[in-house]
Amino acid sequence: MVVVKNTFFIILFCLCCQVQANNASSFPNIVFILTDDLGYGDVGCYNPESRIPTPNIDKLAQKGMLFTDAHSPSTVCTPTRYSVLTGRMAFRTGIKGVFDGAGGPCLIEKERLTIGGMLQKKGYTTALFGKWHVGLTFFDKSSGQPIHSNASEDVLRIDYSRSIPDAPIHRGFDFFFGSANCPTTDALYAFIDGDRIPVPPTHWLDRSPLPKHPYSHDNNVGMIAPGYDLQEMDMIFLKKSRDFLDNHSKKSKDKPFFLFHSTQAVHLPSFAGADFRGKTKFGPHGDFIFQLDHIVGELMNAIEKNGFGKNTLVIFTSDNGPEVPTIINMRKDYNHDGARPWRGVKRDNWEGGHRVPFIAYWPGKINEGSISHQTISLTDIMATVAEIIDFKLPNDAAEDSYNMLPALLGTDGNKPIRKYTLQQTIDFSMSIRKGSWKYLDHKGSGGNNYNQEGYWGMKPYALPETAPDAPAQLYNLDQDPGETLNLLFKHPNIVTELKAKLKEFKTTGRSVNIRK
Repeated sequence: MVVVKNTFFIILFCLCCQVQANNASSFPNIVFILTDDLGYGDVGCYNPESRIPTPNIDKLAQKGMLFTDAHSPSTVCTPTRYSVLTGRMAFRTGIKGVFDGAGGPCLIEKERLTIGGMLQKKGYTTALFGKWHVGLTFFDKSSGQPIHSNASEDVLRIDYSRSIPDAPIHRGFDFFFGSANCPTTDALYAFIDGDRIPVPPTHWLDRSPLPKHPYSHDNNVGMIAPGYDLQEMDMIFLKKSRDFLDNHSKKSKDKPFFLFHSTQAVHLPSFAGADFRGKTKFGPHGDFIFQLDHIVGELMNAIEKNGFGKNTLVIFTSDNGPEVPTIINMRKDYNHDGARPWRGVKRDNWEGGHRVPFIAYWPGKINEGSISHQTISLTDIMATVAEIIDFKLPNDAAEDSYNMLPALLGTDGNKPIRKYTLQQTIDFSMSIRKGSWKYLDHKGSGGNNYNQEGYWGMKPYALPETAPDAPAQLYNLDQDPGETLNLLFKHPNIVTELKAKLKEFKTTGRSVNIRK
């Protein structure tokens, strides 16, 4: 009797595993390409006046769907990445700023469901290659205590014999190779493989051999490991993603995968690889954008070469708007405007700080050459993927994520899916959007200093205040896409509604209704 009973449960277990495997094999592969500081106006399919050739990104838009009203949830990278991975606004963690050096711990709480963890539960192999920048825990080699400091000299204290307990492989990814923070900006210049740094830094970065030009700044003092080539970061990450696709095709072709390719490009410093320097007529940053376009083309080629083309959803986007010195110098030197047609840049709560390129490609599912005007946030990727893989999200996950699958499939009837959309800046300045109305719960940009001159100064781009006594801002983006006319005192009812909703979404911990 015991043998029969045990045999029954073994057969039942095997059948359940087989059902799960069969279901997983019907799910699409997903490739998510997240670029860094790429502006809405940096690519040709969004900006007909762009000076830089982006044929591969343009082709992706021609073959898929281009979103005109897509937004990063934050105007800087760390909180955006947290929100992409969790479907939750990062201000809810209470931690401001961005990470660099030995900064941490990981912004993603241990118990929180991530998009990678969700996909793992549905049988996916998950991989992330490139920039992480959501915080990691490193330990002091003397005291054994966590460091959690962004100071460059604190990198000297790291115990490289210890594993990183909150590395990406402990937050929903089977494979990770990349950098803790911005690969060519921050104080820890070393690769992480899995949850360890196999080749630790040995000496201070010598910047004298590196390029010197207006786009070479933001390259901080730090410790660097042997073989860590700051000018070839993106080609190293590309090789890792291509190798993953090759290996998955050979070993696990029938198992779906999620590949998160997180680029260094086009974050300052603009260090294009050797094969791309001088390839455009638009300087080092133009060459860097051109290299990014090449990377997109190579990833698409690898998807096709390995037989994944017919059943792979590809999403291409950026973590926020273009950087201040990039915008200033590209406008001045090459008449190229990476924020066009919007006001503001990275860190600003105006549209140029968070309205980003967003292209989705899925053969047989997304109509070729289609355009969506849905207002979407990068937080929405998690709920959208959950719908695709038939995963029921719990109420303590993806609290700010809306399902955008109807928009992708063209079944939304052009009806808004989001009623309200939130944005945050590095210091938690907030804005909320409803239709064409946008309320900024603060004065000024919420990020950059528009009274400052010089390399980081946006003073030449400051606009006159149309309501100088207003404590906040209200714009109608349909009538005033440039956010030039503050209507705060002219529409008190709209201000009251949006301010109340913003307060509600802050206090309730969610902007998505409780899921039943």
